[in-house]
Amino acid sequence: MAKEIRWDEIKNQLLIIQRGLCFEDVLERLEQGKVLGAMQHPNTNKYPNQKIWVLELNGYICYVPFVETDTEIFLKTIIPSRRLHKAYTGGSHER
Repeated sequence: MAKEIRWDEIKNQLLIIQRGLCFEDVLERLEQGKVLGAMQHPNTNKYPNQKIWVLELNGYICYVPFVETDTEIFLKTIIPSRRLHKAYTGGSHER
């Protein structure tokens, strides 16, 4: 990718502790071209500039909101999603 991908390291540490997920794994999936989907954030009033990537991380489907500028992509968080997991896998695997 041509643009620099950044994130807040404190947020990354919280994600590791709370969810067992990290932005380094997101970066790895992006570099491998393993994005399952991309969309505009559904709440455009609250998050007008955010988009979302859908990725598989640690065997579960997650969404990753991000903000893109001309020079960088800033990852906001990682959220496991039962709804997306079911939609992408047809399964009901609990996280």
